[in-house]
Amino acid sequence: MAYWLYKSEPFKFSWEMLKAKGAQGEEWDGVRNYQARNNMRAMTLGDKGFFYHSNEGLEVVGICEVCALAHPDSTAGEDLRWECVDIRAVCDMPKPVSLKAVKANPKLSSMALVTSMRLSVQPVTEDEWLEVCRMGGLDNPPR
Repeated sequence: MAYWLYKSEPFKFSWEMLKAKGAQGEEWDGVRNYQARNNMRAMTLGDKGFFYHSNEGLEVVGICEVCALAHPDSTAGEDLRWECVDIRAVCDMPKPVSLKAVKANPKLSSMALVTSMRLSVQPVTEDEWLEVCRMGGLDNPPR
């Protein structure tokens, strides 16, 4: 089991939109960064992730999980370099965790959200996972 963070601009694709997709989930398409793509290639079914609203909100708003392994990105046309996973919503973050709060927490100083802010699909360590879940009011975080 690994943990991840997915960034999305809410006006393009929001947490509410992912929840509306239900159990089938949604392709996490449109990623055109090799490191983010490679992160998706490393994912396994059931891996959990934070859903982060970027640009507007700047906060972790929910928890999702991988429901389909890496496959060709349907938005890439004939360009087979780009792959993506499918994710589905698991639960809301009871209290959204802001970027400001993450940056202020010394336990999260090495988190990719702090050190690699532009990366749209990021790894999260287990300790970071547990700390952000604690900050968000999840007493028994999904694993």
